[in-house]
Amino acid sequence: MPELPEVEVVRRGLARWVRGRTITGVDVLDPRSIRRHDLGTEDFIGNLEHATVLDVVRRGKFLWLPLAMSTPREATPEDLPQVALMAHLGMSGQLLMQDPDVPDEKHLKVRIKLSPVAGMPEQLRFVDQRIFGGLFVTSMVPTSDGGPGGLGETPLPEIAEEASHIARDPLDPHFSFDAFYRKIKNRKTGIKRALLDQSVISGIGNIYADEALWRARIHYARPTDTMRRADAGRLIEAVKDVMNAALAAGGTSFDSLYVNVNGDSGYFARSLNAYGRAGELCRRCEAVGLHSIMKREQFMNRSSYTCPVCQPRPRNGRW
Repeated sequence: MPELPEVEVVRRGLARWVRGRTITGVDVLDPRSIRRHDLGTEDFIGNLEHATVLDVVRRGKFLWLPLAMSTPREATPEDLPQVALMAHLGMSGQLLMQDPDVPDEKHLKVRIKLSPVAGMPEQLRFVDQRIFGGLFVTSMVPTSDGGPGGLGETPLPEIAEEASHIARDPLDPHFSFDAFYRKIKNRKTGIKRALLDQSVISGIGNIYADEALWRARIHYARPTDTMRRADAGRLIEAVKDVMNAALAAGGTSFDSLYVNVNGDSGYFARSLNAYGRAGELCRRCEAVGLHSIMKREQFMNRSSYTCPVCQPRPRNGRW
């Protein structure tokens, strides 16, 4: 499942190619990929054709394209978009920019044609092998805090309705550490469970939670109500460091199903320090001459990877 850095890589790529362009046509090759659009294929196409893409916005792992019937030059914060094209990548969804002469991909589901711009591909293609992802049109609603809906190029105070329930993510300029700290102090749970709770902080999945906790030297079962402000601050900085390192590497790819808009896979998996390293030496301990072996434990039907030396389990740990 793509996590925040993977979705941000896609967002940045799309923003470069689609902002300000008009949708001139839509081909739905497999209606299963727009099943979340309750009003059907004709309504889906009708909402997209002749609309202008104002931006590409992300909050957590949610990605959407605000749409307007006016041109970008006419659109202002006072003329807010009413709808957006929401993209859910699922397990294998890919948004690819292609030229019309490029043969259709085997698992092509939706083709969106864009107004021509010199040197830019003219089609946005949604490809999905496993069909867990999809596209749909959704309403835009005001943000609860009056800030921008998410990370984008144009800071409009609206958010796609399906993303309005989640907290801001750590790479969002409007992310509030104070709000995050208040939420975890008011919970009686383990810190990793809190990191995976989208109402507390969004965009952190299992891989990056393990990596951030390893960097911060915090065990995943550390009770949130025992977290000191300095501990929480160290953890959030570790989360940001991991996310930014993954962004620089193009994301974490374990197979060919995650790619960016140009079809390239990321390579952050080569730099993982915790996730998937059970039975291997802890790199931090090894660097100071200690022989500590990374452990894998069951966690919420998933796995957690920790070092028993530099991430000791707390006596009063919680799941």
